Amino acid sequence: MNIEHLNLFVRIAATNNISFAGAELGISAAVASSHIKKLEESLGVRLIHRTTRKVSLTEEGAAFLHHAEDVIASVEAAKASVGAGVSSPSGTLRVAAPASFGRMHLLPVIADFINQNPNLKVDLKLSDTIVDLVEGGFDIAIRNSELKDSSLVAKKLVPDKRILCASPSYIEKFGLPSTPEELKNHNCITLLNMDHWNFDNGKTSFNVKVSGNFRVDNGEAIRDACALGVGITINSTWSAYKQLHSGELVEVLPEYPLVSETAIWAIYPSSRQLAPKVRAFIDYVSNHFNNEASWDK
Repeated sequence: MNIEHLNLFVRIAATNNISFAGAELGISAAVASSHIKKLEESLGVRLIHRTTRKVSLTEEGAAFLHHAEDVIASVEAAKASVGAGVSSPSGTLRVAAPASFGRMHLLPVIADFINQNPNLKVDLKLSDTIVDLVEGGFDIAIRNSELKDSSLVAKKLVPDKRILCASPSYIEKFGLPSTPEELKNHNCITLLNMDHWNFDNGKTSFNVKVSGNFRVDNGEAIRDACALGVGITINSTWSAYKQLHSGELVEVLPEYPLVSETAIWAIYPSSRQLAPKVRAFIDYVSNHFNNEASWDK
């Protein structure tokens, strides 16, 4: 049984796309289809359903997947035991990330990762829309929202701490609220459909419906509007830390913390299906944010 055919099959199972899987391994879609056909012929069963848009595993394919993964893992372990096959990641790594966080914090990490892995190419999609890893053919997604797909794995990279902010000019003109309830008397900048702000100081909880004359769908725009004196808003510290350090923004109501369990996550397929380039990238970004994330320091 050809190990390259098994590798291809496992990547097709992870991406649901023959072209993407083939490209990862440096072969054309036609050659990839031929390899899978040979694998099916050698087993005497059909492993995947093919359509014009994507592929999916047959019942036999799903049953065979774990055995294929075990064979590949055994081969890799055997190579590692004698130092064989050790090389830098290669191929194309497709990453999706939120626009602001990706531009501010992920892009420098990717640049360093590429410099250390010259055989690797990275396709980065920056969008605040949550992408479907399988449909989009992505290897990994960076998200600041909870994982809802149980077929994927979520690794927490760093907390996403959120605080209330205002500019000194706004405070000078309108003053500071002394309780969350007083936010009703202030101009509050909101993300679309996020006008209920929750607070809990350990003694009392508050749920305040705020309002204002400016709504926007981008975190950097909210931060910048706040710094320009438009109103009070919620900012992630990873987004506003420079403005907080410089004094362009001031924390508001620090004695009433926002209720938030948000974090920045790396989302990816089951570790049994990880390509070496994906595992290397996950390890790299995880180590970076564990050791070097400085916005809360």
